[in-house]
Amino acid sequence: MERSSTASPGSSRREATRQKLYEAAVTLIAEQGFSATTVDEIAERAGVAKGTVYYNFASKSVLFEELLRHGVGLLTASLREAAEGTAREGRGRVDALDAMIRAGLVFIDRYPAFTQLYVAELWRTNRAWQSTLLVVRQQAVAVVEDVLREGVASGEFSDEIDVPLTAAALVGMVLVAALDWKSFQPERSLDEVHAALSRLLQGRVSGCR
Repeated sequence: MERSSTASPGSSRREATRQKLYEAAVTLIAEQGFSATTVDEIAERAGVAKGTVYYNFASKSVLFEELLRHGVGLLTASLREAAEGTAREGRGRVDALDAMIRAGLVFIDRYPAFTQLYVAELWRTNRAWQSTLLVVRQQAVAVVEDVLREGVASGEFSDEIDVPLTAAALVGMVLVAALDWKSFQPERSLDEVHAALSRLLQGRVSGCR
């Protein structure tokens, strides 16, 4: 899970180490669960000493909490970039939502293990990081809400739509459809999945034969 940086060499090295730990943690936890994954295993998978894990993160729980922040932060940035790109091109909000759907699919295609963990954690309420998860989830959904509100203000969308619920539904649609694609229909291309969701977004499903 990469993040570009213009920081100092020392900061860049630490960021590279943290990236290795994120990758190791997300892979192991996706394979065997949070409780079954040990710090020793994360360190071994990342190719670092156990002490390096604790130097960067106070505990396994803190590492996982920061992993959630990091991953959802990348997703949020991708969604925002997609929306801003369509705005610069002078295209409408439906196009912006469509671009965000594609950006979400690209993210999930690139980071399927993280997406699996994120969706699983949304259903759990007894985790120490639940409040953090709710905050970062709202950051991603808020990007979609902004586009919907702009669409309502411009008259592109009905002012009767429930913006928070519609935004959550769109994000959920992408997550669930992408996980189904990866798990049960991997032969489909990203373009095929995007085209199907695009038609759904634009209300053309009933006209398809």
